[in-house]
Amino acid sequence: MAGRFPPDGSYPLLHAIEDENGNLIAYDYDEEEEDEDDDEDSASEDEEDGDTNDDEPEAVVPPPPPPPPRVSPSRPATLSEDSEVSPRTRGGGETTTSSLSQDSSGLEWSRSEIDGLFCPICMEAWTSGGDHQVCCLPCGHLYGASCIKKWLQQRKNSGKCPQCNRKSTLKDVRVIYAQQIVAIDQEIQKKVRSLEAKCASLEEKNNDWQKRECKWQEREAALDLQVHQLREASSILFIGLPFQMSCISRKSYLERLLGDAQNRPSGLLNAHEGCTEQAMFGRNLDLKYCGQGSSSNFILQKELQVDGAKLFDVDASSQIGIIAQRLSGMGGMHVLAKMSLIAPHGRENIVLPVNTKAVRDLRVAPHGRLALLASLGKKLSIISMESNNTVLSYDLPAAAWSCSWDLNSSHYVYTGLQVNGMLLVFDMRQTLKPVESVVGLTSNPIHTMYSLLPDSTLPSGVRSLLTASSGGLCQWNFGAIEERTFLIPGSENQGVCIALAYCPSSNHIVASFRPKIEMSNDTVVSQPSLSPVSSMGKGVRGTHVLYKALGNSCYQKLGSTCASVNEVRLPKSAIIYNQNLQFASTNEVTCEVVLQELPSFMAVQHLKSQTHPIRDVKYTHDLSSGLLSCLSEDRLQLFSRKTL
Repeated sequence: MAGRFPPDGSYPLLHAIEDENGNLIAYDYDEEEEDEDDDEDSASEDEEDGDTNDDEPEAVVPPPPPPPPRVSPSRPATLSEDSEVSPRTRGGGETTTSSLSQDSSGLEWSRSEIDGLFCPICMEAWTSGGDHQVCCLPCGHLYGASCIKKWLQQRKNSGKCPQCNRKSTLKDVRVIYAQQIVAIDQEIQKKVRSLEAKCASLEEKNNDWQKRECKWQEREAALDLQVHQLREASSILFIGLPFQMSCISRKSYLERLLGDAQNRPSGLLNAHEGCTEQAMFGRNLDLKYCGQGSSSNFILQKELQVDGAKLFDVDASSQIGIIAQRLSGMGGMHVLAKMSLIAPHGRENIVLPVNTKAVRDLRVAPHGRLALLASLGKKLSIISMESNNTVLSYDLPAAAWSCSWDLNSSHYVYTGLQVNGMLLVFDMRQTLKPVESVVGLTSNPIHTMYSLLPDSTLPSGVRSLLTASSGGLCQWNFGAIEERTFLIPGSENQGVCIALAYCPSSNHIVASFRPKIEMSNDTVVSQPSLSPVSSMGKGVRGTHVLYKALGNSCYQKLGSTCASVNEVRLPKSAIIYNQNLQFASTNEVTCEVVLQELPSFMAVQHLKSQTHPIRDVKYTHDLSSGLLSCLSEDRLQLFSRKTL
């Protein structure tokens, strides 16, 4: 029976033994037999006490073992090992069950755990009440009440403490009312206090690091915002700032122009006669640098080795260059090589899908971080320069020759196709198909295109695009009600247009042409000239023509000059806008880049350090200085301006 037993002893005493299955079987036995055995033991011990000298210490005699169990067949009871009933219950006391539960779970008690929990006479757990309640003698030793009383009764008047042999009587027994007696270990308490102090210190450090982490996160967010603002400011300076090169009055410009014309040799004057004539009779002329002379030169800063390079572009905000290559040793695989212009040794290759084929045009977004890719595999792809993954890819009806971002809205991109001079407009928010598809005025493919800045003379929301094909220059207006597409007057009569350079800060345009001939069947083809320049088999005599957009879809021709151009390839050119306006073009005969002042087209510098013809040339402007990049088949050269 579990719980407390009444003190009158009306309930039978239970003992337990294990059966063959390991279960505990409770049994009871008569107290009379136990009393008789106790009386016999007491009598025999009294006789021995009479013969024993009281002065000599007595040896501690353990209590007699219990009589053999008598299991009553009428009252069998099986107790599981997990039962909380104690194997010893005295007259209504409640037995501590920790020893049984610990033994049932297979754990072993250590000496320190046994001390303070068990009676040293019977080696069984004492209780908080009943016959076996914990009690003590004057010497301080603890025992179960029934055990020590029986011990002292056996000794009668010569009773002694079983452990220290100090004389004690039944009157000296003191009952202790406690739930559990545990000896406190001072060393363990010290360790506990030390561990608590360490935990408190670690919690304090953890809180301190959490506060620092929050501050670092706030600092990181502030720096990210600052970087974003600087990129926006850089893009505005790169694109949106009005051209600041018109502060000198027209009168002073004309006076300087006339003075240069008088001091110039006659041959040079005839070569630039068209430029002088246009400058004298043109309107709204805000160029001040014709004949002024060069105030600064470009010097070579870095030279990077590349293989199979075709074309490239530069992200000015992050100083990263991206190059379209065809690797010769990997089955002609087309890749994009991304490299830092500050630390060029760190390069990454972006492998393009096999169906992408050759890249015809590559443009970095005005705000950076994205690259637009037009290829002969009928693909228009947008690639992230941060993750090197393809963000968006459009399937085209024909091979793409050119592409461009829109300067007015970051959502729109353009591409020119190989057939019918077709132009497609895509909105990146719509990933399935183009939002507009327009057939060109000529059937020639669009090889170059630039997005124009907003024109105040056009209705709000109109997006303008300038394109070049072999038939001439063309402007496209999207979002306008009338006059969507028109040719730039006079550009169709200059010859075969092979290159186009555009300066968004000043709205100046330089188009390059090579001669064309009229066949008998009214077809127009490009034909090499028989001049000495073309006798080398690499170049023909062509023309560079300077235009300026005046607004309201009007263009003014400011001048032109003769130049050696390639008879087959489509060369690249760029307009430099820093301290003065210059035009950078390639000469494949001499494998050099020629810098000419505008609008006079006077050559001011020749950058010749290439062993192969130059494939592409780009100029980027950041907050500090300009960067002129020249790409050949095997190297990329970086030039910066040095003020003399």
